Amino acid sequence: MLNGLILIPLIGATIISFWPSTLSPKLARQLALIVAIITLIWSVVLLVQFNPQDSHQQFVFILPWIDSLGLSYSLGIDGLSLPLVVLNALLTAIAIYATDKSINRPRFYYSLILLLSLSVFGAFLAQDLLLFFIFYELELIPLYLLIAIWGGPRRGYASTKFLIYTAISGVLVLAGFLGVVWFSGSSNFAYDQAVANTLPLGTQLLLLGAIVIGFGIKIPLVPFHTWLPDAHVEASTPISVLLAGVLLKLGTYGLLRFGLNMLPEAWGYISPWLAIWAVVSVLYASLIAIAQKDMKKMVAYSSVGHMGYILLASAAGTPLSILGTVFQMVSHGLISALLFLLVGVVYKKAGTRDIDVLRGLLNPEQGLPMIGSLMILGVMASAGIPGMAGFISEFLVFRGSFNVFTVPTLLCMIGTGLTSAYFLLLANRVFFGRLSPVVINLPSVQWSDRIPAIILAVLIVILGLQPNWVVRWTETEANSMSIVSQVVERSAIASIIDN
Repeated sequence: MLNGLILIPLIGATIISFWPSTLSPKLARQLALIVAIITLIWSVVLLVQFNPQDSHQQFVFILPWIDSLGLSYSLGIDGLSLPLVVLNALLTAIAIYATDKSINRPRFYYSLILLLSLSVFGAFLAQDLLLFFIFYELELIPLYLLIAIWGGPRRGYASTKFLIYTAISGVLVLAGFLGVVWFSGSSNFAYDQAVANTLPLGTQLLLLGAIVIGFGIKIPLVPFHTWLPDAHVEASTPISVLLAGVLLKLGTYGLLRFGLNMLPEAWGYISPWLAIWAVVSVLYASLIAIAQKDMKKMVAYSSVGHMGYILLASAAGTPLSILGTVFQMVSHGLISALLFLLVGVVYKKAGTRDIDVLRGLLNPEQGLPMIGSLMILGVMASAGIPGMAGFISEFLVFRGSFNVFTVPTLLCMIGTGLTSAYFLLLANRVFFGRLSPVVINLPSVQWSDRIPAIILAVLIVILGLQPNWVVRWTETEANSMSIVSQVVERSAIASIIDN
């Protein structure tokens, strides 16, 4: 069952790459979209068949691979990874649909997107530490090429910077995994055995440090965040959708799966410092976002800030905060994808993303009223306005973290106010007021540009009104980690007292 999520994109990429005759951009896009829709349907079928009352890995598939390395092809899914799998399938389909129909080198482009999708699926499903690392590093190749070939004027710089940062992240994560296996005396890289082994606290701290910094670069957290704004600004709109919507979640997922759950004692010891790190990321990124003049760079910095909320909730480690991390990953994936899509439409029609140049885009006759309305909905959701998915996720994060880290939680809540401030500045300057001469008589927006954004906006509202559509799949898994979270709370309190 789980193999389909990897094999379907792989087969699709192979067909597109080796199509026997000349493949037009239109046909390549249609084939890629069909593959993405089939994968999305497959993930929904998986969702329907999943038992939310079972906290164990489901649909497990194990195939011995390289015995000499202790590597097995082991897949499984639980309430932590299931929402992210569906999110990846959805955003991959949207990214392909939102791609320019006349894009250059369509075979290569769509094949890379499908390879990127399968590598993300593999990382979320892997139940072997080394297998996870293989998929974690595999996504680096297609994403690097997608930015370096189809990016903006500074794509070489942005893609190289991304490559270096992500490579360092992979090295640290691999070092942590190798250390866990080596010091525990295990003969293989099976995740369940790594969790079962108890290592001395000093060893755990050393290994956890490498893992946390490695995933912190991927998320990214301050001060390892500088690659993200450059990558977003130079990447095309569909690639920004995937980068913010899904790929950053590999880092937050890794923190939960391989940090809190695998090395709980060490996690509890450093959790107060992680909470402080979360505060720094949230406040710093929010303040930097206020100063931005490029719409896309502002949205990029908002992603850095919102990832800090996930770190705070992960550090707290309570069942409610763990539930909040998953909901925050899903809601941020939808909201950031919506914002990047809309910024892309504005840039396509107006030729600029400069906040000081654009004005009055909500003008019903000469502006972009539909895009402007959707953009306002998106920034309201990102700011945590009630009735939308962003509010639910932030409420779960703050409520679940408050009893463990009261002051850091209150400081992170200031970030929601700063989010409202910089997005209010963006909306007020770009969409209200009199039309600036630069954007008068803009080309009309086709429905093909509106449909992806409308789908995301509807999902954001639905999940804000009916959060159980996400919560029910993860609640049992979050509760099953309650023993770990109790260790975290006790260790955190003890650490504070000792200091």
